[in-house]
Parts: sequence; structure tokens; C-alpha cells
Amino acid sequence: MELLLKNAKLIDASGERYADIWIRDGKIAEVGKDLVRPGKSVDLGGKVVLPGLVDIHTHLREPGQEGKETIATGTAAAAKGGFTTICAMPNTSPVIDSPLLVELVKLKARGQGWVEVLPTGAITKGQKGEEIAEMGLMHRAGAVGFSDDGKWVQNAHIAHNAMRYAAQWNLLLISHPEDSTLNADGVMNAGPLADRLGLKGSDPVAEVAAVERDIILAEATGCRLHLTHLSTAGAVAAVRRAKVRGVRVTADVTPHHLLLTEAECDGYNTLAKVNPPLRTHEDCEALLAGLLDGTIDAIATDHAPHKDEEKKTTFDEAPAGIVGLETAWPLLYAHLVQTGRLPLAVLIEKMTAGPRRILGREDLALAAGQRADITVIDPNAQSLVNPADFISKGRNTPLAGWKLAGLPVMTIVQGQVVMLNGKVGEGPAAQPVAHVG
Repeated sequence: MELLLKNAKLIDASGERYADIWIRDGKIAEVGKDLVRPGKSVDLGGKVVLPGLVDIHTHLREPGQEGKETIATGTAAAAKGGFTTICAMPNTSPVIDSPLLVELVKLKARGQGWVEVLPTGAITKGQKGEEIAEMGLMHRAGAVGFSDDGKWVQNAHIAHNAMRYAAQWNLLLISHPEDSTLNADGVMNAGPLADRLGLKGSDPVAEVAAVERDIILAEATGCRLHLTHLSTAGAVAAVRRAKVRGVRVTADVTPHHLLLTEAECDGYNTLAKVNPPLRTHEDCEALLAGLLDGTIDAIATDHAPHKDEEKKTTFDEAPAGIVGLETAWPLLYAHLVQTGRLPLAVLIEKMTAGPRRILGREDLALAAGQRADITVIDPNAQSLVNPADFISKGRNTPLAGWKLAGLPVMTIVQGQVVMLNGKVGEGPAAQPVAHVG
């Protein structure tokens, strides 16, 4: 397919400029002014063109939990949200803990995925924390990282051996930092609100202690450690100190931990139940500061779809999780960029180059010869969060009615327009992508 994007405002690591982009055979063939080239031409009228957004933390639920999400619906939601690449977490049924299951995810993504899907494998077999999984073989099969997400590798001996092994092969370990012995089965942030609601509280020290231990082990082994969905000021401070020492550690934060506090849980609102839990305003401010000073390397959605009936129960019994692929970019654009709290360039970096570097991949630039993974946003377009409009099977979000701005209006994956004006699969020659990382 040949596609010419006219009158675009390009923003990438090299800065801002106005130009046309000619896409051919899945790559950017030419960037310049007043181009006239074969193929379909689309006048963007000054809309913003970015390198494709990347989500390093997505739950696609397949295999085994297709009632909550599938690779087809999850990648369609990603395309609508402007993402061109997502990492599929391994806590499925069965757990992705073998090369065969990595291959299964890749095979399904080849046939049904609207965006690039990068599988992650489990650190331990069955995510039980007892025996290290076949990380080397899974890496050869295509796994880009390893995580027991949803669980922390509690046993320090197992974690140490996993990091030693990973360091030998320069593998990426992704940690869900939460010491269950300190968490005490907490279902929301520990504090006065949890006490008033009569709910078990999760003390922030459970996250901070896990972060500190993992950093110590990563420093001792030289392992590439990524700490996902940080939620506490103490964790941000620990990562900041570790980076000064030269530890190979990176971190991400979710939109909901940046914007929401534990107050959302009042009234036993199960839609606000997440893991790690929503914290305090002071924690939100510390997370934002970590983005601004480079302590936190990326923004990840932790897209976690659940069935409606699963959330319609008691707070104790409801599963933790919020969907986020369709709202992440426009939510942060509206509430951080437009309010002047986060520069647009920082948001772009944390959702494009940042996650790519964590994965050990080269940055994508809007330049000739680069792969044509592109997100187009309309900085003037606004709407409100309406779960009924989600493409994802999950509707579980406490953000209904929140303002969205800077909406993604076109998502291009390897030269194919997979999303146009909010509709997936209706662009020029749209079809599921035939490639997976």
C-alpha cells in the first residue's frame, strides 16, 4: 500500500516540523514539503503525527480468559487508543511459561491482531514463585521480557537466581513489586479511608520494600530490571537513588495512578479497585515528579479487562483492574498536558521512545527508511469517557464522564491504516497486521 499524509505536524525526538510523509511497503519512503506521490492521499490539515504509541503492560487475557478479552478485541482497543505496539502479559490461563505458549500468542496475533503484539513470559513456572521457567527458550521463541505480574517473586533466593540467569542473556525482568507478607491481603490503600470503610489496607511499605529488594538484587547481578506500575512516593525515591548509583533499573506508571486517588474507592466503588491500589494525592504528585525528572521511564496502561458481573460484588471479592488502552493518551493529554502540568514532548517520550528503550528496541523516528508505525492525533478533538463506546470487552473504569482531548484519529501499523476516526478496520486496505515481534 502507498499512502501520502499531507500537511502534517511531525513531532518526534528530533523536534517539531511541518511536512508530508509518503508511506510505501510498510515504511516511510520520504518526508518533505509539497510531495506528490502515487497512492491514496490524506490531507491532515495540521494534525499531529507521532511515532506509534507503545504500551509495555497490557492484559489480553488470551488464552483461557476470552470472556474478558481476546487478542482481536484487545488489539482493536489498542489501535483505537493510538497504540501500534503492545506487550501481552503472561498471567493467562494457562500461564505463558513455555516456548509453546509464546508461539501460541504470536500465532493468534498474526491472524487476529490489529497492532504488533510482543509476548512476555513468566519468571516462574505457573507464576507460583517456586521454580524458574524456561526463560531462555521463551526468549528464543519471541518473548521480550519476563514477569510474574499480578504476583511478586516472594522468595529472594528464587528471585536472585532468576536475575543471575537473566543477566547472562541480557533478558528483561519485569517486577510487580508488592511484598505479600507486608500487604496483609489489603484491598485498598491503608489509611483513614480504609479504616472508615472497614476494608483491609495495603500499606505502601509493601511496595517500597519489594522495590528496594529487587534493586539490591539487580545491582548485585547486573540484571535489567523493570519495575511496573509504581504507586508510591517511596518507590519513586528508591528508583531515583538506584539510578544515581548506576543500577540497570527502569520504571513505569499508569494513568490511573497519576490521576486518581484512594478517594475513588469511597462508597465501595469496585471500579476503582486496582493492584497496586490507588494511593494519596501526595503519591500522585511524586509519580508526576518522577516522570518529569526522568526517574520514571514510561507510561503503561496495565489494561486489565474484567466482566461487568465480576465487578458487581463486594469490594473484597471484586477483581482488581481498570481498562485503559482507549483512554490513556487522550486522558493524559487533557488532564496533564492541557493543564500545563506535563509538557507534550514528555508525554510523547514516555509513551513512545521510553517503552521502546526499556524493551531494548531502537527509537522510531519520522524519517525515511523507518518503519511506518504512526499515530495521528487531533489536538482540538475532545470527548468524554463513555464505557459503552469501548471496543474492548472490558467496561471496568471509574473514569466515566472524564474529559478526553487530543484524540487519536489515525493509527498506522507497518504502513496499514488500522484505525481511522475511532473506527478500527475501516481505513484504506485495513486488515489485521501480519507481523508480531
